[in-house]
Order: sequence, then structure tokens, then C-alpha cells
Amino acid sequence: MALLITDECINCDVCEPACPNDAISEGDDIYVIDPDLCTECIGHFDEPQCVVICPVDCIPKDPDHVENESDLLAKYKRITGK
Repeated sequence: MALLITDECINCDVCEPACPNDAISEGDDIYVIDPDLCTECIGHFDEPQCVVICPVDCIPKDPDHVENESDLLAKYKRITGK
């Protein structure tokens, strides 16, 4: 399951550089996560780095992009070529 940044985002800019897949970018009003690139840091870290670093806790799982751990690992391998 990809992650989602909610409208509680304060645009603090700490999540974007923390993402190892470059899945986070600045949107019109708040930062956004590209579900095609988000692996919840599977393959990189034990927990999603954006969630760890977010000061307002506004990054839940995206219910519109449900994936299990093996799907996320396959996406990681596709993105990184590993």
C-alpha cells in the first residue's frame, strides 16, 4: 500500500529529501506521494522514512492503493533494478 499525505501537511519540506524513491514532490497546496514510486521504504529501511520524520503525523496508508509487502518489494526491485 502506498502512503498518502493528508491536508494536515504544513509544507515543512522534511519528507521530500527523506524518500529514497523520490516519490514525494511538491504539489499545488501540499506535498504529494506518487503511488507508483512509493514502496513504504520496503527494500531500503524498516519503516517509511517520511512517516518517521513528519512532525505533524499526516502520512497514513493510502486506501486507494492497497499493496502487500511482496508487491512493495517487487516495486522496489523494478524501481531500483536490484
